Amino acid sequence: VHPNVSQGCQGGCATCSDYNGCLSCKPRLFFVLERIGMKQIGVCLSSCPSGYYGTRYPDINKCAKCKADCDTCFTRNFCTKCKSGFYLYSGKCLEKCPDGLEANNHTMECTSIVHCETSEWSPWSPCMKKGKTCGFKRGNEVRVKEIIQHPSAKGNPCPATTESRKCIVQRKRCQKEGKGKKNREDKRKKSNKDESKETRQESKGRAARRQNREQRENNNKTQPKKRKAPNKEQDLAPVDAAH
Repeated sequence: VHPNVSQGCQGGCATCSDYNGCLSCKPRLFFVLERIGMKQIGVCLSSCPSGYYGTRYPDINKCAKCKADCDTCFTRNFCTKCKSGFYLYSGKCLEKCPDGLEANNHTMECTSIVHCETSEWSPWSPCMKKGKTCGFKRGNEVRVKEIIQHPSAKGNPCPATTESRKCIVQRKRCQKEGKGKKNREDKRKKSNKDESKETRQESKGRAARRQNREQRENNNKTQPKKRKAPNKEQDLAPVDAAH
């Protein structure tokens, strides 16, 4: 039947011919016919190519074709990947997904429709105006909710996640200096700086007062010596008059 059958074949063939290629394969390899123009050549592969699935028999392992719309398949009736333009669903390739499902153009599968899910509303925020909570009577307060599950293409869209309403509060003045750790630290640094400045000024003042005091003491020490001669002449004046 097969002219020129040979036992010394290449490429995993157990038997082969010059005209038909592989006629049988070595153990665990799959036999598949490849078309080259008008001619079919037998080849032996470790796994079946795209569009084929493998079947094992006692005498030979073969690669059989998948259905026309299948790119890869597990068996002829169970597809694992579809060709372009088809969506995979339960092993079948469909042009349109069944009701209740939607086509996923990323995975090319029919998937369940996913609706949006959100958390409960948060408590209302403090009444504010222009980012402040003081210095006004009428302001606004807001509340928010988080998105837990984003919807799929056909799923119900998410509602607004922020609400705002007007509010009225008792007017109070805004403090000039803000509260908080940073402001306390800045205030303490400023106080220490002022104290250091006052200390330097006091030190300069004490030095100046000490210098003035020392100068006055020096002046007092020299003044009695200058007044000593006139006092002696005054004491002698009555004596000269008596003579």
